[in-house]
Amino acid sequence: MSMKFTFGKLILGIVVVLTALGLLRYKPWEKNGANSARDVIHEGVNKKATRELTVGYLPVTCHLTCPVTDFASKTTETSTNFNSRVFSDFPTVVSALEAKQVQATFMIVPLAMKLREQGVPVKICYLGHRDGSEVVVGKNSKIRSLRDLKGKKMAIPSLYSNQNFVIHKMMDDYGMQPNDIEFIILPPPDMPTSLAAGAIDAYFVGEPFCAKAELDGIGRVLYYARDIWPNFISCALVVHEDLIRQNPGVVQDLVRGIAASGAWAETHRKEAAKLVSPYFRQDEKVLNYVLTSDPKRVSYVQLTPTDEDLQQIEDQGIKLKLLSKRIPMHELIDREFVPKKIVPAPIDDASILKASAAR
Repeated sequence: MSMKFTFGKLILGIVVVLTALGLLRYKPWEKNGANSARDVIHEGVNKKATRELTVGYLPVTCHLTCPVTDFASKTTETSTNFNSRVFSDFPTVVSALEAKQVQATFMIVPLAMKLREQGVPVKICYLGHRDGSEVVVGKNSKIRSLRDLKGKKMAIPSLYSNQNFVIHKMMDDYGMQPNDIEFIILPPPDMPTSLAAGAIDAYFVGEPFCAKAELDGIGRVLYYARDIWPNFISCALVVHEDLIRQNPGVVQDLVRGIAASGAWAETHRKEAAKLVSPYFRQDEKVLNYVLTSDPKRVSYVQLTPTDEDLQQIEDQGIKLKLLSKRIPMHELIDREFVPKKIVPAPIDDASILKASAAR
């Protein structure tokens, strides 16, 4: 009897602990606000805002407009304050979105398609940026072409990433078999260190993790995504339909803010690197290198999602049997909130310097 009672208490204790950890991780009592103090990098002075929304992102440049919008919403007069919540990998983003702990987030496009296919009611409202992804190999590697990667290990951020879709298209173009390269799923921040350690031979991911390998002297670019798939798209702003239906004004502010932030970042690249560095928790020099060394490396213009762009991605996903059915583009895309005229966000250099000095 005593042993049974003790064992029962042990099981109950484990359940309580796991439940508590789940509550602490997702904080269901904070559905629309920032999930913790860590989410609020910049408090700002905007007193006009009457509402707020937490938006998810990873520390990659195709999500850069998320923290820029966060900053702009608190330093200019807008109706909504946006708090950007950083994630390290896409599975955690999916869990938070499905649990509606975030109702808007940046996400790799094929993954958004897969969620929609599985019945999660999300819409793609805007793109993150174009290009901005590279295939990186070791600096002293003898790998000079895709064929040299046969029998090697390549890291990608997700099976449902456009990086995975594009590299398989390239393999097909080269007459290679799908299993000629061993693909490993890794969070983007782990890729440079894994390459340096010899755990992988190459990786295909968004910036700044390609530039970091270059600047650290451990990697070099083998291919630019733009040379494989012109106007390459990696990620998009994905919004839950419940938020669109219940708070269209917030979504309007969000999409307008993201579009304005992209227009600003396109012509204020050095300033953008300084602004997002604390949000990304990355060296400003790396971000500055990505944004300023070659303007063609990343682009923040022409980001309204088109049927043609997304149809190409869907077609490749179905060919790879990672997507199982065609979703009509009108069910996947919502362009209603994209402003007819995109005006750069009114961010001044002084506000960035002031925020930087305060940290």
